[in-house]
Amino acid sequence: MIRNQETLDQLLHMIQQFVKNELMPREHEVAEKDEMPQDIIDQMKALGLFGLTIPEEYGGLGLTMEEELYVAFEIGRTSPAFRSIFGTNNGIGSSGIIIDGTEEQKQKYLPRYASGEIIGSFCLTEPESGSDAASLKTTAVKDGDFYILNGTKRYITNAPLASTYTVMARTNPEIKGSGGISAFVVDRNTSGISLGKKDKKMGQQGTYTCDVIFENCRVPASALIGGVEGIGFKTAMKVLDKGRLHISAVSVGAAERMLDDALRYAVERKQFGQPIASFQLIQAMLA
Repeated sequence: MIRNQETLDQLLHMIQQFVKNELMPREHEVAEKDEMPQDIIDQMKALGLFGLTIPEEYGGLGLTMEEELYVAFEIGRTSPAFRSIFGTNNGIGSSGIIIDGTEEQKQKYLPRYASGEIIGSFCLTEPESGSDAASLKTTAVKDGDFYILNGTKRYITNAPLASTYTVMARTNPEIKGSGGISAFVVDRNTSGISLGKKDKKMGQQGTYTCDVIFENCRVPASALIGGVEGIGFKTAMKVLDKGRLHISAVSVGAAERMLDDALRYAVERKQFGQPIASFQLIQAMLA
């Protein structure tokens, strides 16, 4: 629900101006160079965009789901690369800790996500486990006060930039379904982590995805989200439920932008002595 309409309106106005004046003019630059300008990232940090949904007690703005959707409508009106750079910190990169993490995990990571000091990422998909996420094969074997992770994660958003990975792995191999899966928050500098080549994509230049490979990656037991085994799949589904709402709103914003651009072009472009917007076929397409 919306907590304070006036405050939300001020935030939306600020984001609208940022999108219009700073982001839209740089879209071609980002697409051509396939990278995000550092000055844009710095502005995003200053505006608090990395901590939009992180609770206020950890340095974020603590937006509700409804408030977040209104923000997503506005962010969706520009290149998805801009949203992607801070999107994981507000969504899949932090939500697992916000929803099910221990207080120690929240204190350790959330303030740094909120400030943009670090970027979080989410490792669920695998080469043979996409929509059927419960069949994942990455393992986490308990070894004293540690877990040993082995497996490969695929199409991981912001993986080349991330400082942490929320990793779903099977801690109980005897349970073939979702009940044997646990979630871990793993620091990037942990020994045994390597990255694949950046994926080549059809569009969305300036956003990065790649494989994340765990080879005998030794993580402390304190990295187990919530400190409980077997709830990792449930955590992942809670994260994705929230993320689907956000992406839906971003898609609405993108559709509005494309319609606005098409309408403007149809009015400006002339053929046979008149704007193409006057032709019935163009009108039908726009309708």
